[in-house]
Amino acid sequence: MLNIRHLSFLCRCSGVEHFILKVVNRLPDLEVVINVRDYPQVPGWVQPVLPVLSFSKTADYQDIMYPAWTFWEGGPAVWPIYPTGLGRWDLMRDDLKKSAARWPWKKKNPKGFFRGSRTSSERDPLILLSREAPDLVDAEYTKNQAWKSEKDTLGRPPAKEIPLVDHCEYKYLFNFRGVAASFRLKHLFLCGSLVFHVGEDWLEFFYPQLKPWVHYIPVKQDLSDLRELLQFVKENDAVAEEIAVRGQNFILNHLRMEDVSCYWERLLTDFSKLLKYKPKRKSNYNQIIHRASRSEL
Repeated sequence: MLNIRHLSFLCRCSGVEHFILKVVNRLPDLEVVINVRDYPQVPGWVQPVLPVLSFSKTADYQDIMYPAWTFWEGGPAVWPIYPTGLGRWDLMRDDLKKSAARWPWKKKNPKGFFRGSRTSSERDPLILLSREAPDLVDAEYTKNQAWKSEKDTLGRPPAKEIPLVDHCEYKYLFNFRGVAASFRLKHLFLCGSLVFHVGEDWLEFFYPQLKPWVHYIPVKQDLSDLRELLQFVKENDAVAEEIAVRGQNFILNHLRMEDVSCYWERLLTDFSKLLKYKPKRKSNYNQIIHRASRSEL
């Protein structure tokens, strides 16, 4: 028996339920609170600590991280190329691996590349650098749901959205936080490009296994070191390629769909051992039963 309650974000809940229902028959009885909002819910000052599962957090929060719903569905819509979100992780992995094969390291455009909306002003320095030094970086803002005028894209018309598979054409790709952790980080690695990861505050469950200068290039949140870092990788192309390959291999080998399911099972099994009471099914709860959908392999 697993008691889950949700009130909104149906696609996000469906993305969570997909993985839980795959392993539910192997789980002990437990009751757990799963937060499907963008922000974590348990600040560090809260006592006693509340056991809430969230997909992302910073060190200021005590939430327990779980694999985000976007591995199955419920990701942010990007019109018109991803109207229902980025899509299933296993299918996107295949598409990105094919694109990476079309764009091996030696054929990639040796400059930085970014397309995304202005969910945070922390991205502004990269856009401005692109306008100042287009030989180094190709970075532009796209339109999002909050876009009202060119003021929201730093005084220029919004750029056209570029599918993730086309990002693989470039050697250097940038990952920024969004409202919370960015959903695109795992995708960027699969291009076989060198990932520049900006800031270190926001985490997902797999981030701690990624090591700076081993799997990616760390960039200060204010981007004050970006020019120097871009110059370094241009002058040390073999080193840059080695880091890109290690990052790509890590995601390929350790972030498969079966790894995500395994993580869910271990997480909930270990969580159940901490309960100090025996969960009881409440009469006003609805039972959720796994039914294979047409999109399921």
